Amino acid sequence: MNERTLVRNAINGDKRSLEELLILHSDQLYRTAYLYVNNRDDALDVVQETAYKALVAIGQLKNEQYFMTWLTKILINSAYDVLKKKNKEIPIEKMIEFPATKTNKSTETLDLINAIHELKSQYRNAIILFYFHDLPIQEIAKVMNIPENTVKTYLRRGKERLKKLLGGMEYHEKLTAERI
Repeated sequence: MNERTLVRNAINGDKRSLEELLILHSDQLYRTAYLYVNNRDDALDVVQETAYKALVAIGQLKNEQYFMTWLTKILINSAYDVLKKKNKEIPIEKMIEFPATKTNKSTETLDLINAIHELKSQYRNAIILFYFHDLPIQEIAKVMNIPENTVKTYLRRGKERLKKLLGGMEYHEKLTAERI
């Protein structure tokens, strides 16, 4: 069964179709949740909460082609709910120094994730949805409830800020190259 048929069936009340859709997109949902909450357990909670909210509200989805936009919006709201509930304490895992033997890729990934968390929320949302969720600007505008040109501005400003946070052109070029 193709994805559109699954979405159509899920909207009409078929819980198995929704379950298949959630399984199909589970990796992408988890990665996006992790980018927001920066913690494995919280990311899993966000995905679980997203699945529950989707199950409850799937009948309200009007246009099946916007299923992932709709689901992503639920995920983002769930991630913000988790972040609001968390206090400002720094988890012990973040205080542990990584050994010097860890090489570039994992360090660069951690640096990038930490830098993304330092962005203003609107820039962070645009960057995550565009670069990590591969949504087109039109879809991002719908998820964020803003005009497309504002999304472009947020992406530009977010990339500029990331470039400063990460220390130069090499990260900016890498981020842009990974998108292509």
